[in-house]
Amino acid sequence: MTPVNMADIVDDALWVARARAGDSDAFAQLYRAHHRRVFALCLRLAADASLAEDLTQEAFVKAWRSLGGFRGEAKFSTWLYRLTANTVISYQRRDGWWRALRSSEAPDEAVAPGSTAEALDLAAAIARLPLRARQVFVLIDIEGFSHEEASQALGMAVGTSKAQLFRARGLLRGMLGDGGEGDDIDGGRAHDD
Repeated sequence: MTPVNMADIVDDALWVARARAGDSDAFAQLYRAHHRRVFALCLRLAADASLAEDLTQEAFVKAWRSLGGFRGEAKFSTWLYRLTANTVISYQRRDGWWRALRSSEAPDEAVAPGSTAEALDLAAAIARLPLRARQVFVLIDIEGFSHEEASQALGMAVGTSKAQLFRARGLLRGMLGDGGEGDDIDGGRAHDD
């Protein structure tokens, strides 16, 4: 886990206060501070770089419009990443998108340029996970959501979240392990996401 930098929290609080007062330059500063991580979250969830760019923009537009509702009970970054996850998940729920994703293999562009070979393998394996398993894995194991938070964001029971995380971890172990057992991520069955 990344150590908390108190200066970043204080800076965010100042920029948020100014942005809430209508200062678009302050919001631009928040964008510069957080856009890479927001894009990375969108990329992990959507497994498509072009779509991740669009969803990143949509998340920041929603953040600007919703900034008045930010109460400061959590860090701004936590609020922003939850808003981003909800933006991507809402997009994925729209009719037809998830069916198209399941019928094709994850694109190679889901892997960030300049990554190490192991990170490339992991990113590609995450992109190949079935949609619901990928969503739960990214939110819990990468973004640090609790099962309760991920379940609420995804509209599923906590038990389903736990089962999907177990499934995702097993599939990833198989895809990345020596045995290659996870190469067939469906296990020969149709997706039930």
